[in-house]
Amino acid sequence: MKINIGANIKRLRSAKGTTQEQLADAVGVTYAAVSKWERGESLPDITLLQPLAFYFGTTLDELMGYDRERVNEEIEKILAEYRRLYRVGGDFEKAREVIENAYREYPNDYRIMNCWMWNVAGDAADNDPRVLIAHKEEFEAITDKIIEGCTEEAIRLNAWNMKAKILHAEGDTEGALSIYEKKFVNWYMTAGQKIEQLYAKDTPEFLRQVRRNMLELAAFAADKLCKSVYFDASVSLSERIEKAEYYGRKLFALAEETGEPCFVSFARSFWGRLRNDVHFRGGGEEAEKRAAAMEKRLDDLMGDRRR
Repeated sequence: MKINIGANIKRLRSAKGTTQEQLADAVGVTYAAVSKWERGESLPDITLLQPLAFYFGTTLDELMGYDRERVNEEIEKILAEYRRLYRVGGDFEKAREVIENAYREYPNDYRIMNCWMWNVAGDAADNDPRVLIAHKEEFEAITDKIIEGCTEEAIRLNAWNMKAKILHAEGDTEGALSIYEKKFVNWYMTAGQKIEQLYAKDTPEFLRQVRRNMLELAAFAADKLCKSVYFDASVSLSERIEKAEYYGRKLFALAEETGEPCFVSFARSFWGRLRNDVHFRGGGEEAEKRAAAMEKRLDDLMGDRRR
Protein backbone atom coordinates (compact mmCIF):
# COMPACT_ATOMS: atom_id res chain seq x y z
CA MET A 1 0.00 0.00 0.00
CA LYS A 2 1.38 3.43 -0.92
CA ILE A 3 1.95 5.65 2.13
CA ASN A 4 0.70 9.20 1.50
CA ILE A 5 1.65 10.62 4.87
CA GLY A 6 3.53 13.62 3.43
CA ALA A 7 0.59 14.70 1.30
CA ASN A 8 -1.75 14.14 4.24
CA ILE A 9 0.38 16.25 6.57
CA LYS A 10 0.32 19.09 4.03
CA ARG A 11 -3.46 18.75 3.58
CA LEU A 12 -4.15 18.60 7.33
CA ARG A 13 -1.79 21.50 8.05
CA SER A 14 -3.46 23.68 5.41
CA ALA A 15 -6.89 22.81 6.77
CA LYS A 16 -5.74 23.77 10.26
CA GLY A 17 -4.30 27.04 8.96
CA THR A 18 -0.81 26.59 10.37
CA THR A 19 2.60 27.06 8.80
CA GLN A 20 5.38 24.53 8.45
CA GLU A 21 7.32 26.39 11.12
CA GLN A 22 4.41 26.19 13.58
CA LEU A 23 4.02 22.48 12.98
CA ALA A 24 7.77 21.95 13.38
CA ASP A 25 7.75 23.78 16.72
CA ALA A 26 4.72 21.81 17.92
CA VAL A 27 6.28 18.38 17.39
CA GLY A 28 9.91 19.32 18.06
CA VAL A 29 11.51 19.05 14.63
CA THR A 30 13.08 21.49 12.20
CA TYR A 31 11.23 23.40 9.52
CA ALA A 32 13.37 21.59 6.94
CA ALA A 33 12.14 18.22 8.23
CA VAL A 34 8.49 19.20 7.76
CA SER A 35 9.28 20.52 4.29
CA LYS A 36 10.89 17.20 3.34
CA TRP A 37 7.88 15.25 4.64
CA GLU A 38 5.49 17.27 2.53
CA ARG A 39 7.63 16.92 -0.58
CA GLY A 40 7.75 13.15 -0.09
CA GLU A 41 11.53 13.13 0.35
CA SER A 42 11.43 11.57 3.82
CA LEU A 43 9.00 10.18 6.41
CA PRO A 44 8.44 11.22 10.01
CA ASP A 45 10.06 9.08 12.67
CA ILE A 46 7.62 6.50 14.00
CA THR A 47 7.73 8.16 17.44
CA LEU A 48 6.25 11.32 15.90
CA LEU A 49 3.17 9.70 14.39
CA GLN A 50 1.02 9.85 17.51
CA PRO A 51 1.98 13.48 18.33
CA LEU A 52 1.23 14.47 14.73
CA ALA A 53 -2.16 12.76 14.83
CA PHE A 54 -2.93 14.49 18.16
CA TYR A 55 -1.86 17.85 16.78
CA PHE A 56 -4.21 17.55 13.82
CA GLY A 57 -7.00 15.97 15.86
CA THR A 58 -7.16 12.90 13.66
CA THR A 59 -6.44 9.17 13.74
CA LEU A 60 -3.23 7.42 12.79
CA ASP A 61 -5.08 5.72 9.93
CA GLU A 62 -6.17 9.04 8.45
CA LEU A 63 -2.75 10.57 9.00
CA MET A 64 -1.13 7.75 7.03
CA GLY A 65 -3.81 7.73 4.37
CA TYR A 66 -5.07 4.31 5.37
CA ASP A 67 -8.73 3.90 4.50
CA ARG A 68 -9.72 0.37 5.54
CA GLU A 69 -12.86 0.26 3.46
CA ARG A 70 -11.10 1.53 0.35
CA VAL A 71 -8.17 -0.84 0.84
CA ASN A 72 -10.53 -3.77 1.30
CA GLU A 73 -12.31 -2.87 -1.93
CA GLU A 74 -8.96 -2.73 -3.73
CA ILE A 75 -7.97 -6.13 -2.38
CA GLU A 76 -11.30 -7.67 -3.38
CA LYS A 77 -10.84 -6.34 -6.92
CA ILE A 78 -7.33 -7.77 -7.07
CA LEU A 79 -8.51 -11.18 -5.86
CA ALA A 80 -11.39 -11.19 -8.34
CA GLU A 81 -8.96 -10.42 -11.18
CA TYR A 82 -6.58 -13.08 -9.94
CA ARG A 83 -9.35 -15.70 -9.88
CA ARG A 84 -10.53 -14.65 -13.32
CA LEU A 85 -7.07 -15.02 -14.80
CA TYR A 86 -6.17 -18.22 -12.97
CA ARG A 87 -9.41 -20.18 -12.84
CA VAL A 88 -11.36 -18.89 -15.82
CA GLY A 89 -8.90 -17.44 -18.29
CA GLY A 90 -6.08 -19.89 -17.70
CA ASP A 91 -3.50 -17.10 -17.97
CA PHE A 92 -1.30 -18.43 -15.20
CA GLU A 93 1.67 -16.13 -15.83
CA LYS A 94 -0.45 -13.00 -15.67
CA ALA A 95 -2.26 -14.35 -12.61
CA ARG A 96 1.06 -14.88 -10.85
CA GLU A 97 2.16 -11.35 -11.74
CA VAL A 98 -1.06 -9.96 -10.25
CA ILE A 99 -0.75 -11.86 -6.97
CA GLU A 100 2.97 -11.15 -6.62
CA ASN A 101 2.35 -7.42 -7.00
CA ALA A 102 -0.48 -7.66 -4.49
CA TYR A 103 1.72 -9.51 -2.02
CA ARG A 104 4.35 -6.77 -2.23
CA GLU A 105 1.72 -4.08 -1.68
CA TYR A 106 -0.39 -5.86 0.97
CA PRO A 107 2.02 -8.34 2.63
CA ASN A 108 -0.05 -8.62 5.81
CA ASP A 109 -3.46 -9.29 4.31
CA TYR A 110 -4.42 -12.90 5.04
CA ARG A 111 -6.32 -13.32 1.76
CA ILE A 112 -3.36 -12.11 -0.29
CA MET A 113 -0.89 -14.20 1.72
CA ASN A 114 -3.03 -17.29 1.19
CA CYS A 115 -3.37 -16.82 -2.58
CA TRP A 116 0.32 -16.00 -3.06
CA MET A 117 1.41 -19.05 -1.07
CA TRP A 118 -0.76 -21.47 -3.03
CA ASN A 119 0.20 -19.89 -6.33
CA VAL A 120 3.88 -20.46 -5.58
CA ALA A 121 3.09 -23.98 -4.34
CA GLY A 122 1.36 -24.84 -7.62
CA ASP A 123 -2.25 -24.88 -6.42
CA ALA A 124 -3.87 -27.42 -4.09
CA ALA A 125 -2.95 -30.67 -5.86
CA ASP A 126 0.08 -32.30 -7.49
CA ASN A 127 2.46 -30.13 -5.48
CA ASP A 128 6.15 -30.56 -6.20
CA PRO A 129 7.82 -31.51 -2.88
CA ARG A 130 10.96 -29.66 -3.95
CA VAL A 131 8.99 -26.41 -4.26
CA LEU A 132 7.35 -26.88 -0.86
CA ILE A 133 10.65 -27.57 0.84
CA ALA A 134 12.41 -24.70 -0.94
CA HIS A 135 9.76 -22.27 0.32
CA LYS A 136 9.22 -23.96 3.69
CA GLU A 137 10.43 -21.02 5.78
CA GLU A 138 8.25 -18.49 3.93
CA PHE A 139 5.21 -20.77 3.90
CA GLU A 140 5.48 -21.62 7.59
CA ALA A 141 5.77 -17.94 8.50
CA ILE A 142 2.58 -17.28 6.54
CA THR A 143 0.68 -20.27 7.94
CA ASP A 144 1.63 -19.31 11.50
CA LYS A 145 0.39 -15.74 10.95
CA ILE A 146 -2.88 -17.00 9.49
CA ILE A 147 -3.52 -19.56 12.22
CA GLU A 148 -2.71 -17.06 14.98
CA GLY A 149 -4.56 -14.05 13.61
CA CYS A 150 -7.04 -14.85 10.85
CA THR A 151 -10.71 -15.36 11.77
CA GLU A 152 -11.84 -16.70 8.37
CA GLU A 153 -12.05 -20.46 8.80
CA ALA A 154 -11.55 -21.33 5.14
CA ILE A 155 -8.21 -19.49 5.07
CA ARG A 156 -7.18 -21.05 8.39
CA LEU A 157 -7.90 -24.51 6.96
CA ASN A 158 -5.77 -23.66 3.92
CA ALA A 159 -2.94 -22.86 6.33
CA TRP A 160 -3.30 -26.24 8.06
CA ASN A 161 -3.43 -27.89 4.64
CA MET A 162 -0.11 -26.29 3.72
CA LYS A 163 1.45 -27.44 6.98
CA ALA A 164 0.34 -30.99 6.19
CA LYS A 165 1.73 -30.80 2.65
CA ILE A 166 5.11 -29.61 3.91
CA LEU A 167 5.24 -32.50 6.39
CA HIS A 168 4.42 -34.96 3.60
CA ALA A 169 7.08 -33.39 1.35
CA GLU A 170 9.62 -33.94 4.12
CA GLY A 171 8.60 -37.60 4.47
CA ASP A 172 6.39 -37.24 7.55
CA THR A 173 3.17 -38.51 5.98
CA GLU A 174 1.85 -39.67 9.35
CA GLY A 175 2.15 -36.12 10.65
CA ALA A 176 0.31 -34.82 7.58
CA LEU A 177 -2.50 -37.35 8.01
CA SER A 178 -2.81 -36.42 11.67
CA ILE A 179 -3.45 -32.79 10.73
CA TYR A 180 -6.17 -33.79 8.27
CA GLU A 181 -7.84 -36.09 10.78
CA LYS A 182 -7.83 -33.46 13.52
CA LYS A 183 -8.54 -30.27 11.59
CA PHE A 184 -10.83 -31.33 8.72
CA VAL A 185 -14.35 -32.78 8.89
CA ASN A 186 -15.50 -36.00 7.22
CA TRP A 187 -18.18 -36.21 4.53
CA TYR A 188 -21.06 -36.48 6.98
CA MET A 189 -20.09 -33.36 8.91
CA THR A 190 -20.16 -30.96 5.96
CA ALA A 191 -22.35 -27.86 5.86
CA GLY A 192 -24.50 -29.29 3.06
CA GLN A 193 -25.27 -32.47 4.98
CA LYS A 194 -26.09 -30.59 8.18
CA ILE A 195 -28.37 -28.12 6.36
CA GLU A 196 -30.23 -31.08 4.85
CA GLN A 197 -30.71 -32.54 8.34
CA LEU A 198 -32.01 -29.22 9.61
CA TYR A 199 -35.36 -29.58 7.84
CA ALA A 200 -38.17 -32.07 8.25
CA LYS A 201 -38.22 -34.55 5.39
CA ASP A 202 -41.70 -33.57 4.15
CA THR A 203 -40.80 -29.89 3.60
CA PRO A 204 -39.85 -28.03 0.41
CA GLU A 205 -36.69 -26.78 2.13
CA PHE A 206 -35.52 -30.36 2.73
CA LEU A 207 -36.14 -31.37 -0.88
CA ARG A 208 -34.34 -28.28 -2.21
CA GLN A 209 -31.27 -29.01 -0.07
CA VAL A 210 -31.30 -32.71 -0.96
CA ARG A 211 -31.23 -31.80 -4.65
CA ARG A 212 -28.48 -29.26 -4.12
CA ASN A 213 -26.37 -31.83 -2.26
CA MET A 214 -27.12 -34.43 -4.92
CA LEU A 215 -25.90 -32.20 -7.75
CA GLU A 216 -22.75 -31.22 -5.89
CA LEU A 217 -21.93 -34.80 -4.96
CA ALA A 218 -22.71 -36.05 -8.48
CA ALA A 219 -20.19 -33.62 -9.97
CA PHE A 220 -17.67 -34.55 -7.31
CA ALA A 221 -18.13 -38.31 -7.76
CA ALA A 222 -17.88 -38.00 -11.56
CA ASP A 223 -14.59 -36.17 -11.18
CA LYS A 224 -13.27 -39.02 -9.02
CA LEU A 225 -14.56 -41.70 -11.39
CA CYS A 226 -12.77 -40.14 -14.35
CA LYS A 227 -9.55 -39.80 -12.37
CA SER A 228 -9.75 -43.43 -11.26
CA VAL A 229 -9.79 -44.45 -14.92
CA TYR A 230 -7.37 -41.93 -16.40
CA PHE A 231 -4.65 -42.38 -13.78
CA ASP A 232 -4.73 -46.18 -13.76
CA ALA A 233 -1.10 -46.82 -14.69
CA SER A 234 -1.66 -50.58 -14.99
CA VAL A 235 -2.90 -50.07 -18.56
CA SER A 236 -1.72 -47.92 -21.46
CA LEU A 237 -2.85 -44.31 -21.88
CA SER A 238 -4.81 -45.14 -25.02
CA GLU A 239 -6.68 -47.90 -23.14
CA ARG A 240 -7.47 -45.51 -20.30
CA ILE A 241 -8.88 -42.91 -22.67
CA GLU A 242 -10.89 -45.54 -24.52
CA LYS A 243 -12.37 -46.79 -21.23
CA ALA A 244 -13.10 -43.27 -20.00
CA GLU A 245 -14.84 -42.32 -23.24
CA TYR A 246 -16.91 -45.52 -23.03
CA TYR A 247 -18.07 -44.59 -19.54
CA GLY A 248 -18.66 -41.02 -20.67
CA ARG A 249 -20.91 -42.09 -23.55
CA LYS A 250 -22.94 -44.28 -21.21
CA LEU A 251 -23.35 -41.38 -18.82
CA PHE A 252 -24.38 -39.06 -21.64
CA ALA A 253 -26.96 -41.55 -22.86
CA LEU A 254 -28.43 -41.79 -19.35
CA ALA A 255 -28.51 -38.01 -19.02
CA GLU A 256 -30.11 -37.58 -22.44
CA GLU A 257 -32.70 -40.30 -21.86
CA THR A 258 -33.84 -39.21 -18.40
CA GLY A 259 -33.10 -35.50 -18.32
CA GLU A 260 -32.43 -36.01 -14.63
CA PRO A 261 -30.26 -33.08 -13.43
CA CYS A 262 -28.16 -35.44 -11.32
CA PHE A 263 -27.20 -37.53 -14.36
CA VAL A 264 -26.63 -34.44 -16.49
CA SER A 265 -24.35 -33.00 -13.82
CA PHE A 266 -22.53 -36.31 -13.49
CA ALA A 267 -21.92 -36.59 -17.22
CA ARG A 268 -20.90 -32.94 -17.59
CA SER A 269 -18.38 -33.18 -14.78
CA PHE A 270 -16.99 -36.46 -16.11
CA TRP A 271 -16.33 -35.11 -19.61
CA GLY A 272 -14.97 -31.85 -18.23
CA ARG A 273 -12.46 -33.72 -16.09
CA LEU A 274 -11.46 -35.94 -19.03
CA ARG A 275 -10.89 -32.94 -21.29
CA ASN A 276 -8.78 -31.28 -18.61
CA ASP A 277 -6.63 -34.36 -18.02
CA VAL A 278 -6.15 -35.05 -21.71
CA HIS A 279 -5.15 -31.43 -22.29
CA PHE A 280 -2.66 -31.17 -19.42
CA ARG A 281 -1.54 -34.79 -18.99
CA GLY A 282 -1.63 -36.17 -22.50
CA GLY A 283 -3.97 -38.07 -24.74
CA GLY A 284 -3.96 -36.24 -28.01
CA GLU A 285 -5.74 -33.37 -29.68
CA GLU A 286 -8.51 -35.56 -31.07
CA ALA A 287 -9.41 -36.94 -27.64
CA GLU A 288 -9.54 -33.42 -26.30
CA LYS A 289 -11.81 -32.33 -29.15
CA ARG A 290 -14.16 -35.27 -28.51
CA ALA A 291 -14.38 -34.40 -24.82
CA ALA A 292 -15.01 -30.73 -25.58
CA ALA A 293 -17.76 -31.69 -28.04
CA MET A 294 -19.47 -33.82 -25.39
CA GLU A 295 -19.25 -30.96 -22.91
CA LYS A 296 -20.97 -28.71 -25.45
CA ARG A 297 -23.74 -31.27 -26.03
CA LEU A 298 -24.33 -31.54 -22.29
CA ASP A 299 -24.36 -27.76 -21.91
CA ASP A 300 -27.00 -27.64 -24.65
CA LEU A 301 -28.95 -30.40 -22.91
CA MET A 302 -28.94 -28.46 -19.65
CA GLY A 303 -30.09 -25.36 -21.50
CA ASP A 304 -32.94 -27.24 -23.17
CA ARG A 305 -34.11 -28.66 -19.83
CA ARG A 306 -34.16 -25.18 -18.25
CA ARG A 307 -36.37 -23.73 -21.02
